[in-house]
Amino acid sequence: MIEKLSRLFVRTLRDDPVDAEVPSHRWLVRAGYIRRVAPGIYSWLPLGMKVLQKVEGIVREEMLAMGAQEVHFPALLPREPYETTNRWTDYGDNLFRLKDRRGNDMLLGPTHEEIFTLTVKDMYNSYKDLPLSLFQIQTKYRDEARPRAGVLRGREFVMKDSYSFDIDDAGLDASYQAHRDAYVRIFDRLGLNYVIVSAMAGAMGGSASEEFLAVAPNGEDTFVRSPGGYAANVEAVRVAPPEALSIDEAPEMTVVDTPAAGSISAVVDFLNAEHPQSEPWTADQMLKNIAYVLTRPDGTTEPLIVGLPGDRDVDAKRLEAVFEPSTVAPFNAEDFEKHPVLKVGFMGPVDAAGQAVLGEESASSIRYVVDPRIVTGSHWVTGANAVDQHLTGVTMGRDFTPDGVLDVADVRDGDPAPDGSGPMQLARGIEMGHIFQLGRRYADALGLKVLDNNGKLVTVTMGSYGVGVSRAVAAVAETTCDDKGLCWPLELAPYQVQILATGKDAAVFEEADRIAGELSQQGLDVLLDDRKASPGVKFADGEILGMPIIVVVGRGLADGVVEVRNRATGARSEVAVADAVSAVLELAGA
Repeated sequence: MIEKLSRLFVRTLRDDPVDAEVPSHRWLVRAGYIRRVAPGIYSWLPLGMKVLQKVEGIVREEMLAMGAQEVHFPALLPREPYETTNRWTDYGDNLFRLKDRRGNDMLLGPTHEEIFTLTVKDMYNSYKDLPLSLFQIQTKYRDEARPRAGVLRGREFVMKDSYSFDIDDAGLDASYQAHRDAYVRIFDRLGLNYVIVSAMAGAMGGSASEEFLAVAPNGEDTFVRSPGGYAANVEAVRVAPPEALSIDEAPEMTVVDTPAAGSISAVVDFLNAEHPQSEPWTADQMLKNIAYVLTRPDGTTEPLIVGLPGDRDVDAKRLEAVFEPSTVAPFNAEDFEKHPVLKVGFMGPVDAAGQAVLGEESASSIRYVVDPRIVTGSHWVTGANAVDQHLTGVTMGRDFTPDGVLDVADVRDGDPAPDGSGPMQLARGIEMGHIFQLGRRYADALGLKVLDNNGKLVTVTMGSYGVGVSRAVAAVAETTCDDKGLCWPLELAPYQVQILATGKDAAVFEEADRIAGELSQQGLDVLLDDRKASPGVKFADGEILGMPIIVVVGRGLADGVVEVRNRATGARSEVAVADAVSAVLELAGA
């Protein structure tokens, strides 16, 4: 097909949108693919719709090829199914809630586990009906606290979500692998540089969980990988704890006055100055304790103290991921007033008298969890719960016993991989897909059971699989654009070829029309810039719009040549007019 730019509903912008934080957001708006309606809400314009539909087409083809069947459920949903699974509460403020004219509670669907489950329950009752995989491509809604980066993190977005239903765990494993393989084909076709990493299930629940991340320096997700093949979202990294030590070999606990030393670095400096030892005191010998308030979806709260080596910090995203859908916030002054036993800068699991203040053996109601590196027999310098006092030789398993282990410390370049496959390296990525083995959580809650081959009712086991369709448009833009504009791969471009008719001579426009017609006959989609605009404007728009092949018909026509440009590589070549179509077809691989 041929589209003339003079009639296309598009306007390019010369300035960046004021809220643009990443290149994909900047260029998709400036090139006229999307327009902002409200924070996190965007309109898709003709060029953007073409790319979005091509991504949808790839996703749909691969889902159908793996045997899944397409459905379409409403976005406006009743409260009751989500109440049954507790997600009406668990989703917290991320859920768009509303009432209909009769006062019934409704919501805009963030995901559709409940509706898929109830639909299968309504229609199937035998193991002979399974396995089954259903999918939809549909608009979802989440009231993001910080919508950003254009359509990368919006409050309204297009997603493919699919669900598998199996009679047993072996069936779930097979369905999970089939979806995983389909995702590999999808992201290969999208041309993304991606990694598959272990991930947290979060509010979705379930066991096995993996993410497909497009590698991008501006990505919101941090992941790690090792030379030996370990890969995980940083939130899912689990530290391999050191071996436990003998309590009998631990030093005695000693009270040390540490005037005005209320930070790790101050304590280290003070000890090295006033209490030197054969090896200098270091931050990793300190037991840092940080106080948080845990707020559950129902509004109830609980104090939480996290203990970790003093050379580490708590990673806020890792902490949030562990407790999702609850939220976690640091103690403020009012919280410390409620718990006077905790002294800012001098917190620890025991006091100067050796009495447990935190942990299982303490009288306080404060939950105390520690990093996996804090093992039985390890001894530490930590606060004595008295201003200007610390304790040395505080030993895990002798002097205190925590309420649990919590792996939420920051992960750093060079940390050893948990599987022993070498040092981990940090990188950034954009989450493009997430697959879960949900198990029986939703089937149990909603009563999805079928008769097995023995005539016995058994609970169906499920998997959940998502692809961010609208996010994929931004991810491809993010990873292919340059400092001049968008740069689409051939399979996703709105048009494979853009022809620029530059100049005022009628012969230029006639030849541009002729080349466009022949390319269209060969099956290529062509955008013809037939506007009465200057060559400079057309060249700039040609680069910002990002079609993979650009043909310039202009002053060279007098010498019998046109210019063919490869937008991705920047390569340019002059070819004879008679060879223009074949040169473009060769570049397009047609």
